[in-house]
Amino acid sequence: MKLGIVGLPNVGKSTLFNALTKAGAESANYPFCTIEPNVGIVPVPDERLNVLARMSNSEKIVPTTIEFIDIAGLVKGASKGEGLGNKFLSHIREVDAIVHVVRCFEDSNIVHVDGSVNPVRDAETINFELIFADIETLDRRIERTQKMLKSGDKKYQVELDVYQKIKENLEKGLPARSLSFDNEELPIVKQLFLLTSKPVIYVGNVSEEGIKNPEDNKYYLQLKEMAQKEGAEVIAVCARIEEEMSSLDDKEKEEFLNLLGIEEAGLSKLIKASYRLLGLISFLTTGPKETRAWTIVKGTKAPQAAGKIHSDFERGFIRAEVISYEELVKCGSYAVARDKGLIRSEGKDYVIQDGDVVVFRFNV
Repeated sequence: MKLGIVGLPNVGKSTLFNALTKAGAESANYPFCTIEPNVGIVPVPDERLNVLARMSNSEKIVPTTIEFIDIAGLVKGASKGEGLGNKFLSHIREVDAIVHVVRCFEDSNIVHVDGSVNPVRDAETINFELIFADIETLDRRIERTQKMLKSGDKKYQVELDVYQKIKENLEKGLPARSLSFDNEELPIVKQLFLLTSKPVIYVGNVSEEGIKNPEDNKYYLQLKEMAQKEGAEVIAVCARIEEEMSSLDDKEKEEFLNLLGIEEAGLSKLIKASYRLLGLISFLTTGPKETRAWTIVKGTKAPQAAGKIHSDFERGFIRAEVISYEELVKCGSYAVARDKGLIRSEGKDYVIQDGDVVVFRFNV
């Protein structure tokens, strides 16, 4: 899973990226500090792995990962090549979802590219640039498809209708993801690779004082209202606090959060929101050698989940031996669970659930 971190210059993107990945990306108080995108691979925190590893006496724990990409700050006119426009837009095309960081705090020491804090205006600046870029894409497609219509092939009329439907929506200032498409239209939309079809999480970057009660922050509330109209998710994060915590171990982080009166770290909130956004879940495998989490799309059947481990597992799939994490923990060991008859034998039509602990049987 690739998440692109975007936003105006100087809103805290690189600070948040550093905190999430400990990658040491340059972060400075001037626009376009990030030119080439920084990339960091982040392990997904999952306490279930620690519990299973102790139960299985595993030699190692292998969490699943998310790839964060810190993309250069964008300015008004980017779709026309302003700032680092075209380069910025090409980087967004490569990600699965967008993490849109918006400044929700006052600080006279940190320059704002537009001179004042206004989260709705700031978010719309980027959204409109993505919309303008998509309109250009559609204009080219429409022109080409209108020429192809002369061939008499009816499929070109279907394509043209889809392009015009999306363009009309974009011209109202609405992203492509706000539309619904039927089974005939969906493949046409997917091959467009539109920027505004990508799912978005808004991250309101608040001050250290504001993170405990973000609902008291007028800027965060403005961003939240805008996100709700879009049907997008929004979370509050203090990038500065996350950066301070990035060098602490798990116990120190917990103590630090308790001291601040914060229930959950920003990384954890962001990952959970990302999983929901993309419809992802994790299944688990455990044994003496390793305990590991595997990320799949919700609704994946057992053979395809097995294929995430190795293609041979999918090709020669016989059955999946499954128990939920909660049931296994109650039993205390895999042997006890087996003795109690709680290990289920599931076939090729079984849909893997989040937290399933699975052993795949296969024969190649």
